[in-house]
Formats: sequence, C-alpha cells, structure tokens
Amino acid sequence: MKTILLVLAALSLPAHAAGNADKGKDVYVQHGCWQCHGYAGQGGVTGPKLAPNPMPLAAMNVFVRNSNRAMPPYQKEILSDSDLADIHAYLQAIPAGKDYKSIPLLNQ
Repeated sequence: MKTILLVLAALSLPAHAAGNADKGKDVYVQHGCWQCHGYAGQGGVTGPKLAPNPMPLAAMNVFVRNSNRAMPPYQKEILSDSDLADIHAYLQAIPAGKDYKSIPLLNQ
C-alpha cells in the first residue's frame, strides 16, 4: 500500500526545471552520496547503481524523501529540491561505459 501511495505522490509532483550537472556533482560529493553509490554513480557494496540513466526525477524525489531502507531519508531542509534536481542532472550527464567489444585488448 505504501508503494502505491509513493507512486501516486511521485506522479503528482510538479515538473522541476533542469538541474545543473556541475553543481550536482559538488552536491553529490558534499552529501556523501559517493560513499555508497560511487563517484560515478556506478554502485557498490552498500548502494545500487544510479548512473547512467537514473530513475525519473519525480520518482527519485519520492524515494530520497521517504526511504526506509539502508539509505536514510533526506528531507528538504537537508537536501533541497534544487539540489536534488542538480544531482539528477549530474547522474544523467555521466556517460555509459564502453561496450567491451569496442576494447581491442578484450577481444583477442
């Protein structure tokens, strides 16, 4: 039931203006996101992969604000909507890794 309510809340959020990827990288590091998700959002032992192709901003906003898992929830007083939009822009800006088939050494 809670999941349904969170999805409905995400759908009712207003659209945010595009964030600033450069600022988002600074905020991502400042708030310690990298400690669990890695500097490039690649994921790690304690946090899932976030980039490239992060979840939609509205869904990310609901999750970050209401997480009841290993990640603590971040209220707007700690992480503003603007900062969250910037983090999302940073995660979107991270390029996908190269296909292993395009790396000659791995194809010998």
